[in-house]
Amino acid sequence: MFKILDRYIIRKFLGTFLFSIGLIVIIVVIFDYVERVDDFIETKATFRGIVVEYYLNFVPYFVNQFTALFTFIAVIFFTSKLAYQSEIIAMLSGGMSFRRLMWPYFVSAFVITAMSLVLSLFVIPPANAKRLDFEERHRRKNLNMQVDYHIYRQVSPGVFVYIQGYRQADNTAQFFALQQYEGNRMVSSLAAARPTFDPATRRWSAPQHITRTFEGDVERFERHEQLDTMINLDAIEFGRIEKLVEAMPIGQLNRFIREQKEKGSQHIATFEVERAQRYSNPFSIFILTLIGVSLSSRKVRGGTGLHIGVGITLCFTYILFARFAQEFAKGGAMDPTFAVWLPNIIFAVVAIYLYRRAPK
Repeated sequence: MFKILDRYIIRKFLGTFLFSIGLIVIIVVIFDYVERVDDFIETKATFRGIVVEYYLNFVPYFVNQFTALFTFIAVIFFTSKLAYQSEIIAMLSGGMSFRRLMWPYFVSAFVITAMSLVLSLFVIPPANAKRLDFEERHRRKNLNMQVDYHIYRQVSPGVFVYIQGYRQADNTAQFFALQQYEGNRMVSSLAAARPTFDPATRRWSAPQHITRTFEGDVERFERHEQLDTMINLDAIEFGRIEKLVEAMPIGQLNRFIREQKEKGSQHIATFEVERAQRYSNPFSIFILTLIGVSLSSRKVRGGTGLHIGVGITLCFTYILFARFAQEFAKGGAMDPTFAVWLPNIIFAVVAIYLYRRAPK
């Protein structure tokens, strides 16, 4: 099934990919360490913590973010070299079809895609949780990175909670408000200063609280002793939206999205974009591989440099288009799943067109 030529192309493909991404990882880690070394020293981070808790969790995240890009660069680089040395001409002249030539490329792309899927769905989310926790503990300025200062969440249809200044260290907040709406009109609210949260029971308590009710144009204002109320909100939901979903394995993310839909959360689009990305990004490796081979398999004046220039331009166009589509989806202008997959659909059409022209 695998001939000598197949093994040769697979070895070149995977070898170039691993070398290029390994080289850039070393450079990025060095620059990142130089940027953060003052924080590490001032917060007394241990060597083991820096290496094990931070960089061993940072590297898979970085690698997966740019896997498609470096796959594309690897394909362009070594395929254009084969073309420039007339090796591809020799293959095709020897009776190999262009379709058959693609076989070892797609085998290599499948290996990289499988690795990217495993990283996206299972490895990176828990690694992100450890990395973000380390960053929060070892910053000179307490940025409270994983928890928003202003937390506004929908806990059930028409019921919203606002939490200001929540601190994970002692589970206290500066201010807590629970508001109920009918349509666009607030019908009641509850507010308390300096409340305490019990993550196990989801109960909020405070020495005093204030309630307001609205009946037509009449507002009723009452002061009460001792607040003790439970709301449908877990401590994990206090996290920043982007950081919250980045740290969830795919099974937990699916359950979380179902729960948020039941609550009527306004952030469903953001969660669904994250879920769709975990599948669409690995799939893009096949599309960019096909584009890369189709572009760089022809021997042209300008050689490898021209192939790399055109290829990188196309690749960054894809990345830019994907980012725009994601932002439109998060803003509610497009269906999240369709928006995330739209760049793949468009560039798949481009890839097929280039593939059909390549043998000519």
